Amino acid sequence: MSAARDEILGRIRRALADVPATERPDDVPVQRAYRRRDDLDRPGRVVRFAQTVGEYRATVRRVRVADLRSEVEAECTDRGLQRIVVPPALPPEWRPRDAEVIVDDNLSATKLDRIDAALTGCAAAIAQTGTLVLDGRGSSGRRALTLVPDHHICIVLEEQIVGIVPEAIATVAGAVRDGRAPITLVSGPSATSDIELTRVEGVHGPRNLIVLIAG
Repeated sequence: MSAARDEILGRIRRALADVPATERPDDVPVQRAYRRRDDLDRPGRVVRFAQTVGEYRATVRRVRVADLRSEVEAECTDRGLQRIVVPPALPPEWRPRDAEVIVDDNLSATKLDRIDAALTGCAAAIAQTGTLVLDGRGSSGRRALTLVPDHHICIVLEEQIVGIVPEAIATVAGAVRDGRAPITLVSGPSATSDIELTRVEGVHGPRNLIVLIAG
């Protein structure tokens, strides 16, 4: 690993050898000719997102906004989820009534590990890649909430679904610039195949991802 790292860093140094020490990144214009917006309308984006996030083995359901609480309650009942952690900013009308709801106040990892599921919103969702975008604030909650419990129920409003990645980055750019928000991109349940190419879920995050698309 050390030899490979040294080789990579050496190549970077050689590539930058002719760059003046006083030059800043913004001094040189960069051509950004890539596509910044998708042409799909909202119904098309919603359908594509539902398909792509489902391909990552997430459970996906389309629901009415007015039915969100009952749909969350149904998921909790079906999966035996009794203790649910939520970010403080999660709307009260999204929270289940038949489970113990714990509002996060910087709970330790040990306490989060004793909780069945996290219930959050998101900052955006990407139709092209089936990705949830969490910005560590508001209804997204802090990052630890969606990394420790074994289940993550994420509510995505239809208007939060964008077509492609550049649109999602533009959505959270202000949070990053102004608040140094930690952006988390979630595409399906946590999984790895690092050991002998055997898929293992729940190693670096929740084993189960439930996405409720509300519109």
